[in-house]
Amino acid sequence: MLYKNVRIEAFGYELPETVITSRSLEERVAPIYEKLNLSYGRFEMMTGIRERRFWDDETTPSQASTRAAEKAIAKSGIDKGDIECLLHTSVCRDFLEPATATLVHDSLGLPPTATIFDISNACLGFTNGMITLANMIELGQIKAGIVVGAEGSKRIIDRTIDDLLKDPSVTRDKLKVSFASLTLGSGAVAAVLTHSSLSKSCHKLLGGAVRTASQHNG
Repeated sequence: MLYKNVRIEAFGYELPETVITSRSLEERVAPIYEKLNLSYGRFEMMTGIRERRFWDDETTPSQASTRAAEKAIAKSGIDKGDIECLLHTSVCRDFLEPATATLVHDSLGLPPTATIFDISNACLGFTNGMITLANMIELGQIKAGIVVGAEGSKRIIDRTIDDLLKDPSVTRDKLKVSFASLTLGSGAVAAVLTHSSLSKSCHKLLGGAVRTASQHNG
């Protein structure tokens, strides 16, 4: 769908304070590196990732999303009372139900008339959320909305490393299968989208194209 009236009003983001280098992850799997005769620096060489960040154990997805949303709303200059939709678009969530969007909505103090729900679609969730908001704006259903998301990678990385270290038969192939999980990071982001009649920016969202190759599901 092509849009004539959708504007990207502002972005906001929040990063965890704890920095984890690729080298430090390799040091945690040192016994495997020694067994397979692997050299340090492979993570960064293969991915370009020097570091990632971890939230502290007490930080929930909704809390991180709220922080990013507050920054985006402040930058946009849009009154919270004018936000008519909030979408939470992460894989990570506080719990399965109710929607994590309910916690962010409450923390932000958005109006009770706002539509809220979760969208979860792996790495595409935030983009899906932006398109969903844009469709609603272009169709005249809302004038302003916000899409948020927060991911945390500490648990999956810790579990991946533990599983690798416990496997006495680990091979290079098994390490490759687990490699993607070790590239993950943590962070939160939010975007405020508005109708052109409310916008103070000139950042147009022109549209998007969707393609699905669902055969690659393994």
